Amino acid sequence: MPSLMSSDDGPVARCKLCGKVAVGPCATCRAPVCGDCCVLTDGGATTFAVCHRCARDDGASLSSAWAGLLGWIALIVLGLAAVSAAILFLRR
Repeated sequence: MPSLMSSDDGPVARCKLCGKVAVGPCATCRAPVCGDCCVLTDGGATTFAVCHRCARDDGASLSSAWAGLLGWIALIVLGLAAVSAAILFLRR
C-alpha cells in the first residue's frame, strides 16, 4: 500500500472525537475536529465550526459571546461617562 505522505508533509492533526484527519479547530475549545464531528455556528458575521461536545454544552450559537462583548463595551462606556461627569462636577 503506497504512503499518502511524503517526506515534505508535516504532521497530520487528528480529530479529537473520532480520530479522522482534522479539517480545522473548534471555534470554542480550539481542538482539531473533522467535518463529521462539527456543526456550523449561527449568529456571527462568519460561519465557524464547533465540535459536537461544545455544541452540546454551549450550543452552536455565538450569541453568548456577542452578549459578553457588548457587556464589556457597556462597562467601558459607563466608566467613561462617570469620569466625564466627575470632571464636569469638579470644574464648577
